[in-house]
Amino acid sequence: MTTFSRDPRHLIADETALRALFPPVHEVAVRKSLTALDPHARAFIARSPFLCIGTQGAGARSDVSPRGDGPGFVRVLDDRTLAIPDRPGNNRLDTLANILANPAVGLLFLVPGYDETLRVNGRAELTTDPAVLEPMRVRDRLPRLAILVSVDEVFLHCAKAFRRAGLWDPANRQDRAEMPSLLRMILDQTTGAPDSREEMARIDAGLEENYRRSMY
Repeated sequence: MTTFSRDPRHLIADETALRALFPPVHEVAVRKSLTALDPHARAFIARSPFLCIGTQGAGARSDVSPRGDGPGFVRVLDDRTLAIPDRPGNNRLDTLANILANPAVGLLFLVPGYDETLRVNGRAELTTDPAVLEPMRVRDRLPRLAILVSVDEVFLHCAKAFRRAGLWDPANRQDRAEMPSLLRMILDQTTGAPDSREEMARIDAGLEENYRRSMY
């Protein structure tokens, strides 16, 4: 693939140049930004089974990570504090390590079927406080820790991106079989995948068994 070459004449270098490209922000878009969780934000979070958390660590190392569980898995502790359970994952700990280096986080809450989203920006800490973790117990398993988020800004985001994507439209669902399995792709990227279909099927089945055993 040919290496892309950026033309410096067309790069946006400052906020003044950026804002010159767009109409002024609507007053409602400014005023909708709150500093605490109102009843509508609380209700949205209670219905959300999924969020993405954006972090940035040392050396401007950025990461966006998914978090998911049953609706309402994120606890609202008070009007300005959220608790997110840390369920078992791949132990890279990218998000958690970034939080230790830089507490600034951005959250995007999704609800299946809703084209609108809820955005929360704030500062995060990691806690092992039993009083926080105990209500997050699932199948008699406690999370190792929780991410506490102190809310600085919260606002509802309009539906345009989801409408353009048609994200919840069943007609837009793609056949997962059109791409290789997760492990096949990772093995291709690393040590090399086996040539045998039977061996690859055995490896894929092992991943499914691991999912079954280690979700919590």
